[in-house]
Amino acid sequence: MTEGNFVDYVKVYVSSGNGGKGSTHLHREKYVAFGGPDGGDGGRGGHVIIRGDKNLWTLFTFKFKKHFRAGHGEHGSKNRSTGADGQDLYIDVPLGTVVKDTETGEILFEITEDKEEKIIVEGGKGGLGNWHFKSSTNQTPRYAQSGIEGQERFITLELKVLADVGLVGFPNAGKSTLLSVITSAKPKIADYEFTTLKPNLGIVQHRDFQTFVMADIPGIIEGAAEGKGLGHYFLRHIERNAALLFLIPADAKDVKKEYEILLDELRRYNPELLDKERFIAISKSDMLDEELKAEMKKELDDAFDGVSYMFISSVAQYNIQRLKDKLWGMLNM
Repeated sequence: MTEGNFVDYVKVYVSSGNGGKGSTHLHREKYVAFGGPDGGDGGRGGHVIIRGDKNLWTLFTFKFKKHFRAGHGEHGSKNRSTGADGQDLYIDVPLGTVVKDTETGEILFEITEDKEEKIIVEGGKGGLGNWHFKSSTNQTPRYAQSGIEGQERFITLELKVLADVGLVGFPNAGKSTLLSVITSAKPKIADYEFTTLKPNLGIVQHRDFQTFVMADIPGIIEGAAEGKGLGHYFLRHIERNAALLFLIPADAKDVKKEYEILLDELRRYNPELLDKERFIAISKSDMLDEELKAEMKKELDDAFDGVSYMFISSVAQYNIQRLKDKLWGMLNM
């Protein structure tokens, strides 16, 4: 999945099918002059159904198709034959998709399981045929019900990436480099801020063929919770992560302050994010000798309020396996 193909927010129009008309047919055959009403019911209009697909990772296909209409129900016919139901329309979305009413902003539901189905607009009910209206005082009703029209609405699809571990850090903290080393993902890497503009996913191969999914989320800046920089664009993806890996570069001016700013942005966006398991990795540690590490440890032991941390280097492969072991343990406590 390339960065340009990652789409996580779209608005689409959906319309269910109309119900078919009931029939006003009167029974006629040889030697039966007055057979009476035998008009069948109209068929139900097709539903529009949102369906989860574990093989999808993006809403990219909705860039090209944004209008979805289900089939109409067929009209009833003679011999009390009911018209065929309209064809249901399935819209496949990635797991983690939140469906909202575009007009009100109300969250309608979330799709989190493969093959999970939710009806977003129901098809119109088919009309009753004239035989339903036969009575002792009206032996040959020549009327039937029209089918009920289908529903239509605009909906917003918002994807929140489903990953076990989310990488949290300032721009250029080394998140993309770590993801490229620890997984088979190939994110864009360069020495400038906001290299990552879309979330990147990678599968971490652990011991004994065990795996977990890691997401490289676009970097945080101060004020992100208010929408500055990439703002909410990345923050909503963190909500789905089981654990958070904070990445702070060893050459940061103030490691403790960077960590506190990251925590504060998460707290202001959604305080529940601080309830997640978290771990801190001091990246780019190949720049430090043992003496510098020892000095930093004295400060960091007090700076992180008991949260565990580790020195790592993606380039030098330093402590990468230890980091995998730590993350796997956090996910399987």
